[in-house]
Amino acid sequence: MSKQPEVSLHHIVVVGGGAGGLELAVRLGKTLGRKNKARITLVDAARTHLWKPLLHQVAAGTMDSHADELEYLAVARANHFTFRLGSMDGLNRAAKEIFLAPTYDEEGVEILPRQTIKYDTLVMAIGSQTNDFNTPGVHEHTIMLDSTGSAERFHERLINSCLRAQARAKAPGEGRFTVTIIGGGATGVELSAELHLTTKVLSSYGMANFDPEKDLKIVVVDAAPRILSALPERLSGAVAHELRELDIDIYTNERVVEVRKDGVQMASGKFIPSGIVVWCAGIKVPDFLKEIDGLETNRINQLVVHRTMQTTRDPSIFAMGDCAACPQGEGQPMVPPRAQAAHQQASTLAKSLRRMLEGKPLLEFTYRDRGSLVSLGDYSAVGSLMGAVARGSVFVEGHIAKWMYWWLHKNHQIAVNGWFQTWLATWAETIDWVRNPRIKLH
Repeated sequence: MSKQPEVSLHHIVVVGGGAGGLELAVRLGKTLGRKNKARITLVDAARTHLWKPLLHQVAAGTMDSHADELEYLAVARANHFTFRLGSMDGLNRAAKEIFLAPTYDEEGVEILPRQTIKYDTLVMAIGSQTNDFNTPGVHEHTIMLDSTGSAERFHERLINSCLRAQARAKAPGEGRFTVTIIGGGATGVELSAELHLTTKVLSSYGMANFDPEKDLKIVVVDAAPRILSALPERLSGAVAHELRELDIDIYTNERVVEVRKDGVQMASGKFIPSGIVVWCAGIKVPDFLKEIDGLETNRINQLVVHRTMQTTRDPSIFAMGDCAACPQGEGQPMVPPRAQAAHQQASTLAKSLRRMLEGKPLLEFTYRDRGSLVSLGDYSAVGSLMGAVARGSVFVEGHIAKWMYWWLHKNHQIAVNGWFQTWLATWAETIDWVRNPRIKLH
């Protein structure tokens, strides 16, 4: 009796474990991997996942990244998919394979050699990185909040600067230590408010010579006419008012032309002396993706896709999240690079890929704008303002808005870990909040 040939399972490879990519891998693992209908592999250059909208809190020290990180290997095991560590740097569409660069430890010793992974269906979800717009000095003299590592480096520099200010007497006429944030979008605005809170808390931990009102200045710079220019003007104005109440300086209509070791130079001629500069202005997709193996990309390296999220030149390759230029319909702008868009795309694409394996047509993605929320920290006296919802029809602030912002994070945790584990994690967070210092001090 002849042995029947073994039928290999359809292999779906998801590159990028951000908000959208991880949620997609979990959904596919639960529906296809668990039932042995397909093999699911998630690829990421990091070993752990942190929800990107929290990076400003990690930078300010109001959140310990290790307390909220998810281990990819553990999530994969619990949700019936495989995790591969590595940074994608190449693609062979003809052979249907991707290439991962070698991985090294901190001492330069190779951990993993160059790898090749074959796929039947490829989903690109590599997210985005900060766009320096080829501005001189940005890479040498700024910190970009692209990753957990960069947020932690910023926090360490901030704490060290405050410790130095505490240890020495300030000379007469010496200016304040200035943190300049380039970019008045959500990340820059939220970081400025969190930093103000951090320095106030630091001064309460016995730093006798450190007075945040006298020794530290926070500045936000943006080239647009107002901060949060992508959001309704009413929200932008309300946030600007709150920041100025916190003595945070805002410079709009100011284009940065150079970042030097000692500060930031504007096109207008204005110069801001700065101890730390954070660059949060604009996004782009990593350069390696530009026209990778003949795929169509736009000016910021996003893969151009149809509403099915298939790339325009290869139906077996999909793209979602920040790395995709996804249309919404005739005469409408592209889907914005926001966490809520990636969350919605993950849900739609999980259903589409299941339909594809069943021989059914793919679904077209429809983006539903749920609104925008901006957190201004934890100031109960001043209030925590969070923004307009859906087309500016509702304006929320204070405790209601703060709860809504908290729920966005919980919604992501539920999508990845489920209700029960998220409930347990929330209780653990509450205990840590009582037990630990208000900010991370190291």
